[in-house]
Amino acid sequence: MIDRARLQAIVREAGRIAKDSWPGDGHAPEVWEKKPGDPVSEIDLAVDAFLKRERKALLPAAGWLSEETVDAPERLAGGLVWLVDPIDGTRDYVRGRDGWAISVALISAGRPLFGLLCAPARGEFWHAEAGQGSWRNGKRLQASKRQELVGARVPARIMPSEESDLVPVHQPNSIALRMAMVAADEADLCATVRWGFEWDIAAAGLIAREAGAAVTDAFGAPLNFNKQDPRAFGVLVTAPAIHAAAVEWLAGRARLAGG
Repeated sequence: MIDRARLQAIVREAGRIAKDSWPGDGHAPEVWEKKPGDPVSEIDLAVDAFLKRERKALLPAAGWLSEETVDAPERLAGGLVWLVDPIDGTRDYVRGRDGWAISVALISAGRPLFGLLCAPARGEFWHAEAGQGSWRNGKRLQASKRQELVGARVPARIMPSEESDLVPVHQPNSIALRMAMVAADEADLCATVRWGFEWDIAAAGLIAREAGAAVTDAFGAPLNFNKQDPRAFGVLVTAPAIHAAAVEWLAGRARLAGG
């Protein structure tokens, strides 16, 4: 159905385009705010345009949904759609930090078939295929096998005092990279309790699931993609044995956040 090698090459090239203008290497791309606190750069748009052009040549029948492109309702008519965040973690990108990634997923009938993350500032390339496992830099991933919620590693800068039984670990700005940390057994739990978009979580969700992690919304329900309203309330990625406890832990927070 799809040339896997070509797909990976396209995403790697998108990573090169972004890295070649990254402020962490001394470059100064133009940056502005789509709304207060929501930065975007000219490189977000350049990567988006490159991926949109290349995916059409790779798989002309597939639709398109991206953070930086106006939604086209015709994506709902077909069985295949690309979900793309050209730079997930733009805040880290524009500040010259390495916690950003290009996120690309191919969805079929609401489920991810392929998921790819390219994080060139970290020297990382992640990919997964449904039913075939997930990989980072050629090494197969095995998710965390933690058995208890207490002591779980969570990507966070600090933990509130009421959550002192959890252990903060390095937190990249990219939610996709935070989810992938569970796939790589670098974290045991990654959670959000807010409305977010499908393009943020589709690729990393497949990578985590194929590594053996549990992947749901904040209430423990399965994630579906290419919906008319392309949002989900929260995401929860955990070691399988602690998922039920994590859902219970999140429940009050999720209700207060309006889920």
